[in-house]
Amino acid sequence: MNNKIEEFKTSDLEDTKYVHPVKISYIQNGIPKNWEAVKSFDSVAVLLFHKEKNAFLLVKQFRPPVYLNDTSKVCTYELCAGIVDKNKPLDKIIQEEIDEECGYDVPLNDIEKITSFYTNVGVSGGCQTLYYAQIDESMKKHRGGGINDEEIELLYLPLEDYKEFMFDESKAKTPGLLFSFLWFLENKKL
Repeated sequence: MNNKIEEFKTSDLEDTKYVHPVKISYIQNGIPKNWEAVKSFDSVAVLLFHKEKNAFLLVKQFRPPVYLNDTSKVCTYELCAGIVDKNKPLDKIIQEEIDEECGYDVPLNDIEKITSFYTNVGVSGGCQTLYYAQIDESMKKHRGGGINDEEIELLYLPLEDYKEFMFDESKAKTPGLLFSFLWFLENKKL
């Protein structure tokens, strides 16, 4: 992915849409405490395994917060995912994300829930629900890439390369992605 990042700067947030910074005050065991946090949406993510390619399908994209902390990381490697901002069942939301980001039409019955967990617990504490789906080329409907200007690139990671990829610190990855690989090896290895 060739991203040219220019005029990168920060400013105070006002009238936010996706995250809401807050100061939390509370008393814990008789001691007054304060914490800074971000109230955000919960999310869904899916580990996609392409049977014919014997590969995981990952998404690669620019994430400004990662770049803010490490300008050597111009993109991240992630599971197909999305925020829960619709009044729909979670499996339906991830089905839509698979279509939008990856271009595959996966039947709801073929999307398996793995578990849910909390992410970024020191800042936002959002709950992410993790799914698994196996895909093949008969499900491919379009090239994917996200909607509007998401600029998502697809990456097929061969199964035999997963371990090297997991420990390659030059690539920015999410904990959910790493966890899903381990789940796959324990539960689905074909």
